[in-house]
Amino acid sequence: MGKHYRNFKTVVYIPAEIAAGLTAEKLQYDYDFIERYIGLDKVYLETHRTSVDVEESKLRMIKDFLESKGVEVSGGITTTINDIEGSEPGKQRLFQTFCYTDPAMRKRLREISEFTAKMFDEIILDDFYFTNCTCERCIREKGDRDWVTFRRELMREVSEELIVKPMKAVNPKVRVVIKYPNWRESYHFTGYVPEVQRDIFDATYTGTETRSTAYTDQHLPEYLSYSLVRYMENAWPGRNGGGWFDTYQCLSIDRYLEQAYLTAFAGAKELMHFMWRDLIDSPLVAPMGLQLSKIDAMFTDGVKPCGVPAYIPFASSGENHLEMRLGMFGIPMEPTPFFPADAPRMLLTESSLADTDVVSKLQAYVAAGGEAVITTGFLREAGDALRAAGLTEARLTGRRYAVTRYHVTGDMAGYHEHRQPILFPEIVHGNNASWSLLNGGDGDLHTSLFLRSTYGKGRMYIMSIPDNDSDLYRVPQAAVDVAKRVLTGGEYGSGRDYSMFTYEDGSFILYRYVKEDLHADRVTIHTNREVSALVDVASGRRTPATKVVRFEDFRMRTEYVAEVFAVPGTFRQYRWE
Repeated sequence: MGKHYRNFKTVVYIPAEIAAGLTAEKLQYDYDFIERYIGLDKVYLETHRTSVDVEESKLRMIKDFLESKGVEVSGGITTTINDIEGSEPGKQRLFQTFCYTDPAMRKRLREISEFTAKMFDEIILDDFYFTNCTCERCIREKGDRDWVTFRRELMREVSEELIVKPMKAVNPKVRVVIKYPNWRESYHFTGYVPEVQRDIFDATYTGTETRSTAYTDQHLPEYLSYSLVRYMENAWPGRNGGGWFDTYQCLSIDRYLEQAYLTAFAGAKELMHFMWRDLIDSPLVAPMGLQLSKIDAMFTDGVKPCGVPAYIPFASSGENHLEMRLGMFGIPMEPTPFFPADAPRMLLTESSLADTDVVSKLQAYVAAGGEAVITTGFLREAGDALRAAGLTEARLTGRRYAVTRYHVTGDMAGYHEHRQPILFPEIVHGNNASWSLLNGGDGDLHTSLFLRSTYGKGRMYIMSIPDNDSDLYRVPQAAVDVAKRVLTGGEYGSGRDYSMFTYEDGSFILYRYVKEDLHADRVTIHTNREVSALVDVASGRRTPATKVVRFEDFRMRTEYVAEVFAVPGTFRQYRWE
């Protein structure tokens, strides 16, 4: 694909203020450093950001130099701006985003679009292309619409009339790319409309910045660097250009590198390193080329990631990032904005309820033989409709249990006691009308944590989610494995602080995160297929598979297992034979 790697291009972004200050000597030094440690295939060169507009002569100097080195050069725009002549003062604009109802700012945006299109055949919009303005003009133009509706309609009009049409009028060949940020659950609140903008823009790009998750304001699981790429690929099939990560608030080298690993594991076509200045002489960057070479060697041309579909409709929020939490303990997730009716199994969270027809779709899906796992967030909001459809008799009481004991009910010895308390909602259900596969309790009381109901040819499961969904990481592994077996159909790994990334050719990658427990750990890989060994693809090392007969759900079940070690910060590719 690129000149350095077969499966992706390595890309760097140059913001306007950095471009404006580059000299020929500094440009040469910086290029040599990036080329040595990462390999530079492509640059996005920004023309405007806030108060900086880069002179055409400076842009051409940078562009000519990079192209002489065989580097592709595209344009970039960040849609932030200070108050300008003719604009109305006193607007409260977080991050200085444009007010898209202000005539002076609209005129300036059109000018920026036209200028940039004269110089570049591809242009990307950085992820400040949203609106949070609540000025008097915006309030007037909103009228009796709510903010979400107003901003969605406004940004559709702006995308067409101030960005794409002016650019293509100046340069009919121009390819216009919109980068979506890492806060997917809030797109619709600020005017991001990927379901509409995919018919306006030529391609999209994905923010995969997760940084040090415990200490940033967004609370993004590391798995987002993978799952959001997959979501946008499913939303814009074949038109998701790449993933974009940065060095900010990465409190260790591993935390920075993990963003790149997961972006590459997801099949991103471009790996965007933001930004030029922050990479130079940085210890974060030095290992990047080595690690990307290892990842590049893993992939066969055309092989795509796959996983358990998680239905996350456009313009949805609720139990945010939950599917990413599940990905963090080894369930390969494939989030999609479209109801995955043809999949053998799926996950539905509270976000799925943005689709007002989801219960009827779920009813038809399960009746036809599908297996669906819904969360207690979904049950809380849709319980009446689910009961009316005959899918379950279960309900939430509103009470909570401080669970210290877990029981895998199909295993007579499946008790795990004396754990730190975790708050779970209480589910009541009809005894023997549905069956609990996992209970959680304290004292002599318990509630179901994973409940199974049957309907038609299929099954629906209710998965209980704790008050703090990161407490899922503290649930005993044997209890977590109950959900894993159902969601994956019996193909899973049993271990902690790792993710499994699965691919259509049957291979999978294991990656153990660099988190609190900085030591190697055992991961037991399970399959219900008859196999002889688990093979490390890079080394060829074979781990013989052991046949295991396990008592589950009051029946004896046969599976094959192999145990491997997972070391923090390392990734391995495996396949069964």
